[in-house]
Amino acid sequence: MTSLSPDPSHLTPATLAGGCFWCLEAVYRMLRGVHAVKSGYAGGHVAYPTYEQVCGKQTGHAEVVQITFDPREITYRDLLDVFFTIHDPTTRDRQGNDIGPQYRSAIFTHDAEQEIIAREALEAARSAWDDPIVTEVRPLDRFWPAEAHHDDYFARNPQNPYCAVVVAPKVAKARTRFMERLAR
Repeated sequence: MTSLSPDPSHLTPATLAGGCFWCLEAVYRMLRGVHAVKSGYAGGHVAYPTYEQVCGKQTGHAEVVQITFDPREITYRDLLDVFFTIHDPTTRDRQGNDIGPQYRSAIFTHDAEQEIIAREALEAARSAWDDPIVTEVRPLDRFWPAEAHHDDYFARNPQNPYCAVVVAPKVAKARTRFMERLAR
């Protein structure tokens, strides 16, 4: 994922919700400066949620990815620029045919600086969309890791119909649009 040796003192988390976490994970894993991407759940009221519970739409959680990145190689703002390109931030609780609160657009901030940057990125993204952006920006209260079978899902299942029809086009778009940010 990255070229520099990771120095744990420089690594920073970012937590984003933009529809199915398989899509976000596949794109962010390609970027230089990203050291890890973990699918999970955030923003809800149930402890230790399962995928089935979250898909049941009663936990309040969104599907998220928690990205561990080195800001010396890629900035938080860069991650957000990618975020606002690879999903539709104008549809409430929906990404394409994926419908429900678990598919909402959200930026879960880890500190006050991330909140400021997130609000600036959201404002800047408005000009790229005809409809109002509905992305929520709020502090992360807790990240719950998803089940291990969701890790590297697209890489392990590229022939899965959902991956072929939904994830692959997002990955291709990101490769083209952010070629200069791809890991070597």
